[in-house]
Amino acid sequence: MTKGNKELPLEKREELLRVLKARFEKNMNRHKGLEWAKVQAKLEANIEKIWSLSEMERTGGEPDVVGYDKETGEYIFYDCSAESPKGRRSVCYDREALESRKTHKPENNAIDMAAAMGIELLTEEQYRELQILGNFDTKTSSWVKTPANIRKLGGAIFCDRRYDTVFVYHNGAESYYASRGFRGSLRV
Repeated sequence: MTKGNKELPLEKREELLRVLKARFEKNMNRHKGLEWAKVQAKLEANIEKIWSLSEMERTGGEPDVVGYDKETGEYIFYDCSAESPKGRRSVCYDREALESRKTHKPENNAIDMAAAMGIELLTEEQYRELQILGNFDTKTSSWVKTPANIRKLGGAIFCDRRYDTVFVYHNGAESYYASRGFRGSLRV
């Protein structure tokens, strides 16, 4: 997609900003000390990031601000839906895994979907940070960015929360399940 296709019409942009503001105000524990007006100003100066947030929202991610990077001056958004985003489930890990399947191929893969949305998969560390803010993926699981050495051997990792504990697991990268999707992050 070209940059020109990644701009929401004004009314959709305004609606998304209303949704994000309401979520921000409802979940102040996720971003103590941050102000919505500053977040909104940063978003309005980065229209393509608003498009990425709209894709996160459209696919069920319920993005919210979870931090601020003082070094770069960027706000950090994560998918904060209670379960792995519905519009991003039943996908294998990456294109190589997708192409390796001979039958019953899923429609897409997590890495390509994230790239098309302009977001990054959460790392294991980011996933654990998210879990400090609430109980996420208690019935689902989410692919996370897999270290190259694991991926080179055909595997990929995913996480979930069960028994009040965050678990990290492995699977063949070509596997996919109706209850496994991926969570993303976006820096603005």
